[in-house]
Amino acid sequence: MRLLILLATTTMLAACGGAGPQSVGSTAPPTGGGTGGGGTGGGTGGGTAHTFVDPTEPKTYTAVGASHSYNYRVDSPSDPGAGQTGQLYQGDATTVRNSALTIAYNPRDAIFDVTFTNPLAGTSAVSRFQDPLHRTDFGGIVEPQIGTPNLGSAQFGVQGINYLESGSANNVTTPVPGEFVFGLVDPGQPGTYEGTTFFYQTPGTETDYVSFAGYLRNRATVNNITIDNADGSTTEYIEQNSQFERGAFAFGQLTASDNVPTTGTGTFEGTMLASMVFNDQPDTIGNFDTYFQWIAGRATTNVDFGANTFSLSLDGTVGAPLFDGTSRQHTILQNAQFRANGAGDINLVSAGGFFGQFNEAWFVNPGGARLDMVIAGSSIDGAFYGPNAAELGGGYRIVGGTPDERIDILGTFVGKKP
Repeated sequence: MRLLILLATTTMLAACGGAGPQSVGSTAPPTGGGTGGGGTGGGTGGGTAHTFVDPTEPKTYTAVGASHSYNYRVDSPSDPGAGQTGQLYQGDATTVRNSALTIAYNPRDAIFDVTFTNPLAGTSAVSRFQDPLHRTDFGGIVEPQIGTPNLGSAQFGVQGINYLESGSANNVTTPVPGEFVFGLVDPGQPGTYEGTTFFYQTPGTETDYVSFAGYLRNRATVNNITIDNADGSTTEYIEQNSQFERGAFAFGQLTASDNVPTTGTGTFEGTMLASMVFNDQPDTIGNFDTYFQWIAGRATTNVDFGANTFSLSLDGTVGAPLFDGTSRQHTILQNAQFRANGAGDINLVSAGGFFGQFNEAWFVNPGGARLDMVIAGSSIDGAFYGPNAAELGGGYRIVGGTPDERIDILGTFVGKKP
């Protein structure tokens, strides 16, 4: 299916740089299933044997992970007292056997088609990255759009990250540097902004049969509102409607079920990535402004193939919030440490991999203050990748359970045995 093309129609949204997308793409269908052994990660086309690291044929992967969206309105951004109103937040984590999230790559033309549409998460990103100028990176005059995590920075230290971006902007300026706030070039006309950024780790950087990816979609409509007052005067202000999407996923060459070991144990080490909203302030200080933050770090998965069990530990660092001209009040500070531990079962027949839940999660802010999460619900869903389950990957979600709070962490993890 031909997917929607989002091209940069003004400036600032497409740039050259980075490693480019030439090293992700096709893999042969795993033995035992023409589309990946009945689950996530297998391609839907091809037939010639080739590797995940060095693709030779077009391939579409079904990804497993999680995504969420947040829509709201701000009147007079950056004015004292401006706040987020009309809020609608949604999130969802897919299972190995139930995901419509796809990443397609054509190595001949270096074209990516990605679709991260999930009605349960309120996400609708569908993009094609085919222009060489869609490749972008941090450093230089043009960088990825605001809200994109610089995973290669000293803060996160993740290697081999590639960024692709497309979008459009019309009749808007950015009056507040570093924030998602717009003004109007022509106050008599509405303004719009839309940008989609897709990023992934180059296969072979750390893992050879599975990789992780993330995306963000920022959209805004901006209008100049005029109100006629009773005394004959008028009041004008900017109204900005913001729509944000975030997601993180694992994709790759799935292990056929009959190739997964039935005895022995293994420890898998790799990267974790998550997008988070954390607002515990509505009932304490009356602050309803909620901001997205990225978390990146390490994941350790211990697997007992004989007992059909696993445990997962996450250890990440929290990035800066995406501000929007409102209060800037937030509890989890930049560079806070995130920890979570969970466990579950392997069931290749019914689940296509492994599934479980978290039993604890907490943060430690700079300065040492610890904040333990009350978990209302959680999920871990993953699969094995490569020959003899040499690697694994999956997605997860942790939902906060304290009343009058909006806390939700959704992400992905990958790993390989030493």
